[in-house]
Amino acid sequence: MQSRPTLLVWLPALLLLTAAAFTLSLAVGSTPLSLHELWAALSGGGSDMSRTVVLELRLPRAINAFAVGGLLALAGTLMQVLLRNPLADPYILGVSGGAAVGALGAFLAGLTSLWVNGGAFAGALLSTLLVFALAHGRGGWTPTRLLLTGIAVAAGWGAVISLLLVLGSDASLHSMIFWLMGDFSYQTSGSLGLLMLALGLAACWPFARQLNVLARGESLAEALGIAVRPLSIAIYISASLFTAIAVTEAGAIGFVGLVVPHMFRMVAGGDHRRLLPGAVLLGGCLLLFADTLARSVAEPRQLPVGVVTAALGVPLFLYLLNRARGPL
Repeated sequence: MQSRPTLLVWLPALLLLTAAAFTLSLAVGSTPLSLHELWAALSGGGSDMSRTVVLELRLPRAINAFAVGGLLALAGTLMQVLLRNPLADPYILGVSGGAAVGALGAFLAGLTSLWVNGGAFAGALLSTLLVFALAHGRGGWTPTRLLLTGIAVAAGWGAVISLLLVLGSDASLHSMIFWLMGDFSYQTSGSLGLLMLALGLAACWPFARQLNVLARGESLAEALGIAVRPLSIAIYISASLFTAIAVTEAGAIGFVGLVVPHMFRMVAGGDHRRLLPGAVLLGGCLLLFADTLARSVAEPRQLPVGVVTAALGVPLFLYLLNRARGPL
C-alpha cells in the first residue's frame, strides 16, 4: 500500500510553494525587481516607483489571485463530494453563467464596477436557486438530477450571454469578452476575497469527516447517522457561494476547481481533513502562477487569466487521468 505524505511534509511544502508564488508574482512584470528591491519595497524602503509597483499594483492583485484560486479549489472539492463525480467543478452547475449574465447586464446598462460586481453576485445566487428549484423532483435532489439540471441551466445562460454580446456596443464588447475570460486588472484590493476564503475554510473543515463518509455514498453516510440531505444542501450552497465570490472578483476562470483537487489527492490522498486546506493552498498558488504568466508572457499586453488556466489545465488534467490507476 502506497504511503501518503504526513502533515509535516505536505503543509511546509505548500507553504514554501505559496511563498515562492507570491515572490515571483511581485518580482516579475514589465518592471522587473530584484529580491533586494522587492524586500525594500515591502518594508517601506526603496524607490517611490518600486513601492508603487509592489504595494499598489502587484500585491493587491496577487492577494486577489490567491484568494480566487483558493475559493475555486475549495468549491471544486465540495462539488466533487456532492456529485460524487471526479469531473465536477464549480462551473458545471451554471453558477458562473448566471454571474456572467448579471455582470454583462450591468455592463450594458453603463453601470459602475461596483454594480457590475453586484450583478455578478446576484446572477450567481439566482442560478443556484434556479438549479435547486428545477432539480427537485418527486424523490428530492439526487447527484444525477443536480448534474443534469446544472448542465441545462449552464447551456441556457450561455445562450443569454451570446445574446448580450450581440446586443452590446462595439465600445464595451472588448471589456465584456475580456471579463468573461478572467481578469484581475481592475481589482484594487484582495482583502474581501481573502477574508471569505479564510471564513469558508474555517466553516468547512470541521465537517471533513462527514465529507469523507459522504464521498463513499449516501447509503453508508445514512447508515452511520449522517443527515445526508441537510449536509448536501449546505455543500451545494457553500460551493455556489464560493464560486459566486470568485466570479465577482475576477470573472470566469475555469479548470482550477477541476484540476486542483485531483492533484492533491494523487499526492496526499483523499482525506478531507488534508484535502480542504491543501486544495486551498494549491489552488491559490496555481492561479498566482497563471496570473503572473498572463501579465508577463506577452508584455506589455496582458492575456486573460482564463486563457492561461485553460492552457495549463487541459494537458495537466489529461496527464492526471492517464496516470490514475483506479477511480479518481
